[in-house]
Amino acid sequence: MEKIEKYTIEYIKPKVTLLQESGLGVAEIAARTCYDSFESSENESVKNAMSRLDTDAINSIEKSDLLSNLAWVHHHHSIIEHATLSFLVEGTSRGVLQEHARHRLQAISVRSTRYTMSSVINAFVASLESGVGTQEAFKFFLEKLLALELFVISDEDYLAIEIRAIFDKFLFQYKRDESFLTNAVAKSSLPYLEEFKGDSEALYEALEAGKRKRNVGDGFKHIVSDNWRVDMVVTFNIRSLKNYFDLRDSGAAWFQIQWLAQKMKEVTPIKYLRLISKEHKSKDKKD
Repeated sequence: MEKIEKYTIEYIKPKVTLLQESGLGVAEIAARTCYDSFESSENESVKNAMSRLDTDAINSIEKSDLLSNLAWVHHHHSIIEHATLSFLVEGTSRGVLQEHARHRLQAISVRSTRYTMSSVINAFVASLESGVGTQEAFKFFLEKLLALELFVISDEDYLAIEIRAIFDKFLFQYKRDESFLTNAVAKSSLPYLEEFKGDSEALYEALEAGKRKRNVGDGFKHIVSDNWRVDMVVTFNIRSLKNYFDLRDSGAAWFQIQWLAQKMKEVTPIKYLRLISKEHKSKDKKD
């Protein structure tokens, strides 16, 4: 029996940038409103909020004893829903996106497949003009897709399998759909199919330089896998972010979403982590 060699698949980790933070002041104002205890705040802007409202000062608050007490002593977490963070996530996977959907309280905007895959479709359409059969067409398609860096996996041997599956799905559809080319290519670019017939490279460059067919509809979305890279902007309130970190920055979570949670935690300011992370709460006590 032939021995099967084992090796580790290499992945690209996501990049996360904090786009905006709402601050802690609004959350403390909310809490003080509940208890009518403005005079007890250590923050002057909160103490005077009902007589002299300084929103700039309120939004610059770095620490609140009341919020800490409510979060860790009374577990009254609804108050911290008034604080939010927005993150730009670059280069996570559609598999992670599926996991994200399980977190109910978030605002999420994701790179659209149907509006952003024209280069992939152009590569397939151009590959059909290779003129030397399916294998040569796939070779051209593979080269173009590897250059586009569309996956979270960086292992080219594995990607050859992924990209072959995409090519075969395209080919399956092409053979059965008489409208495939008109659905795939912008109307103004259709003459290129005849002009550059027999020259895959020239056709691909012409299609890329021409008008993009932005909305290719739902007919091509099925080609992508869980390893497809996506970018997204996600906004959490701090209570939901606590739940996200508790579940996803955990050894029990899928490794790709662990990576994302860890990257998000790295860019989350300490003033929020003090309220939602036991690790940072204990460090704060020592400090």
